[in-house]
Amino acid sequence: MKKIPLCVAAIVCGVVCGVYAMYSVSDKGTWPESWPKQMEPLRDQSRSLHGGLVDRPIHEIPFGKREDFEAAWPHILKVKSQGAPLILVAGPSKTFGHTMQAGVRIWCPPRMADNKKMPEQPLPGDRPVRSRWLWAVFIELVVDGEVVDLNRIPLPADTPIVDERFPQDPAKATRKPKAEPAAEPAADAAGESPLDPPPPAASTPTPR
Repeated sequence: MKKIPLCVAAIVCGVVCGVYAMYSVSDKGTWPESWPKQMEPLRDQSRSLHGGLVDRPIHEIPFGKREDFEAAWPHILKVKSQGAPLILVAGPSKTFGHTMQAGVRIWCPPRMADNKKMPEQPLPGDRPVRSRWLWAVFIELVVDGEVVDLNRIPLPADTPIVDERFPQDPAKATRKPKAEPAAEPAADAAGESPLDPPPPAASTPTPR
């Protein structure tokens, strides 16, 4: 059996432990008490994550019954920042070591040390959608077609919808058709093509 130097083992252990320590997980929803009171009964079925590089809270609310989700959906929409996106993902969706069949993930802005509130506007530049809306509250909707059925729920107006349910297959990407060579103009009844140069004009004899 190969022996691993203690210094290497310590580095590996530190990296692994660091990855798992990036997020702290609560087995109940710890969102602000200022959110709609109709969401209070959902705390026990939820979990909240805090951490990451910017200490960003994420609240996961799974649903097992369609009627429970549809009753809660209008109240969940009230916490979304104006103009922030609604991201659609296919269920089951696994992230942060947990699989959700159907439900919502509510992404919140990082907590500031001085309780300073940043403008809920997208960051400039070409960034992934979750990074671009760092300072806003947006919703990730896990759609399974049964509990969460897009045909049965209202989607908020004036909201960007980002559909990530069907990742595009590069092999099936639309390609531009090849340009066809231009067809030769049809010849007229005399057998001449419109592109043929006209015959030279007959010369007029010069009178002597």
